[in-house]
Amino acid sequence: MPRFSVIVPAYKVQAYLHACLESVLSQSFDDLELIVVDDASPDACGTIAEEFAARDGRVRPVRLARNQGPGPARNAGTAEATGDYLLFLDGADTLAPGALAAVAHRLKESGEPDVLLHGHARVHPTGETVREETRAGLTEEGPAPFRLADRPELLRLPAVARNKTCRREFVEREGLAFPSGHHEDTAWTYPVLLAAGSIATLDRVCVHHRGHRGGTPARTSGRRHLDLLEQYDRVFAFLADRPELARWRPVLFRRMLDHLATVFARHDRLPHAGRAEFLRLARALCRRHRAPGAPAPLGDRARHTLVRLGLHRTYRALRGAGTLRRRTAKGAAKSLGALRSALLRLHYRVQLRLPLRPDRAVFTAYDGEGHGCNPGALEQAFRAHAPHIRTAWVAHPRHQHTVPAATRRITPGTAAHWTALARSRYLVDNSGLDRRPVKRPGQIVVQTRSGTPLKRMGLDLLERPAAGAGLDAGALLDAVGTWDYVVSANRHSTLVWERVLPGSYRTLEYGQPRNDVFQQATSAEVTRLRESLGIPGDAVAVLYAPTHRDYRRTQRCALDLERVASRLGPGFVILARAHRRHGGPLAPGTASPQVVDVSAHPSVEALCLASDALVTDYSSIMFDYAGLDRPIVIHAEDAEAYEAARGTYFDLRGFPPGAVARSEDELVDIFATGHWRGSRSAQLRAAFRSRFCPYDDGRAAERVVRHVVLGERGLPPVVPLDERHPVPSAAARSRTPLTAPPRTAGPLSLTDRP
Repeated sequence: MPRFSVIVPAYKVQAYLHACLESVLSQSFDDLELIVVDDASPDACGTIAEEFAARDGRVRPVRLARNQGPGPARNAGTAEATGDYLLFLDGADTLAPGALAAVAHRLKESGEPDVLLHGHARVHPTGETVREETRAGLTEEGPAPFRLADRPELLRLPAVARNKTCRREFVEREGLAFPSGHHEDTAWTYPVLLAAGSIATLDRVCVHHRGHRGGTPARTSGRRHLDLLEQYDRVFAFLADRPELARWRPVLFRRMLDHLATVFARHDRLPHAGRAEFLRLARALCRRHRAPGAPAPLGDRARHTLVRLGLHRTYRALRGAGTLRRRTAKGAAKSLGALRSALLRLHYRVQLRLPLRPDRAVFTAYDGEGHGCNPGALEQAFRAHAPHIRTAWVAHPRHQHTVPAATRRITPGTAAHWTALARSRYLVDNSGLDRRPVKRPGQIVVQTRSGTPLKRMGLDLLERPAAGAGLDAGALLDAVGTWDYVVSANRHSTLVWERVLPGSYRTLEYGQPRNDVFQQATSAEVTRLRESLGIPGDAVAVLYAPTHRDYRRTQRCALDLERVASRLGPGFVILARAHRRHGGPLAPGTASPQVVDVSAHPSVEALCLASDALVTDYSSIMFDYAGLDRPIVIHAEDAEAYEAARGTYFDLRGFPPGAVARSEDELVDIFATGHWRGSRSAQLRAAFRSRFCPYDDGRAAERVVRHVVLGERGLPPVVPLDERHPVPSAAARSRTPLTAPPRTAGPLSLTDRP
């Protein structure tokens, strides 16, 4: 008997059904059966189900003689199910990678509850993914399992089937089934929650729900929304049959009022001719099931009353008045914003006429993010080697906690910001594409960039439509024309920057300032960093830091990190770091203690120090990490696609910093066999380090400050590579023997030439 029965009703979803079924069958937790119910679909859904069944014995197709709708189709699937737990997907939905493993782990952890509630997200046609419920609603804090009475706020979660995993024995014992008609999830959700003897929650998005063919029925216009009234009749009939649940009537009556008011208020739900009828029927429904005792919030009482009394014209008048009020407020806010902008421009012009302050320097990174990267290292060096210069850091309020106490904090777009730009002698940035500030005579602009370039940059993107969309070459060259200095880590960077960002600036080939900390940190600091991240003392911490994909509309993780961690064994921990353009965490809501999402950590340098090895693809972090002289593994499964879309300045597979994996299996194999830190990998890393880290000796920022600020020409000499001693990793210090996981079949992909 399988652990899970995943039930998928399919009707007119042939374009999405492949992805849906693949997302289930590719789960790392594979103890499942997949029941695909062809609801007499006129397209190829039935054929697709048969094809999947022919190639995978876990797939069980069910054909209905006539179209009955999603509710009866799910019931037909439930009747065929043999799994311990039932999970329902729509034909256009997909299971998130690792979802079933997370659900299985939480079920076991919480004592096999009747119902497990988990997160789901809506996938918009643009590819944007938005979580449908708040994380607070699914918090795993507190005892588990529990009863609904312990957390009645769960009734406010979306009333859909896809966010629940239900024990099959419980469903059969309670006689729970989906009704026919639309809004069928409503008449399923509330009985399930009310009847459950035990409930648990999982704070993780497990299902991605995609609207198709103009949207899901619940979100499109039509008389089908009148079915909602009948579904609530069924909910209250369920309560009437179970007197012990009578105390829930007031709560559900309020939920019903809120649901009805929401449907009525949306102009895209009900046709104009059906709005009066909807309110008339809603009024009769409210009279049948009226149950005072759960007062609505003050802001909802008016609309609840109007729906309950069926006051159609009054509702329209009040809604119109509210719309007018909002538009007026929006217009006033827009006018105030325009006035503020005009005053700031006037303030900036005044500041430009005042003298420069030779003892002031202003820094920023990534257009207002936290203290870090090369500007952060230079700001620290300014304070250490040129203490007469007063430094300020420009960051949005949410990042200002990262700014050192000795540094002034400035919020972008404020009068203080424009004053600093107008009157500071030194301006230090790592992007520098804002054309609004005027560079004054006597000001010195230091452009640090944000790493050694592997992917094509600057003017080279004009030949890459996917990566260079929206690039304004004129604006780029105007910005470059304001730079006095560009900091370069190596000869490769110098040659690239001077060609793709042509200007009259002077290149300071002094090393990468942000990497100074690798030579300065101590073993005690590494230990503290690992403890703060929760890394066990004897574990090998692998930092996984992929880059952004310009050719993908939506970003996704190329690896199933929970599966990789499980295959590597308990001696490994994966630190997952998303690119800052990724749009969110790389491993959201992971259930594995071996996977830690560190995307929100303020310092990537600290993560490098805490880790024992790096896995990346085409990210510039590899050049920084090489300076640490720690193992690097390249995971490049989409090398051809990336090269075609973005392009690179050299063949990474021909000159890598370590072992190269072209698949997840090869990646696991490299760690299983120990080649990730073997002699061949060390040789590749040494050649890579020699080429790209010639000046990263811990004094790059000092050299920049001494040259730019102090005017010194006799700069500190560069320490040769063989005399540098970057702080060793925890694994290198302990040399703890690791139990290797079983080796996968297939050749190991280690490059043969340096």
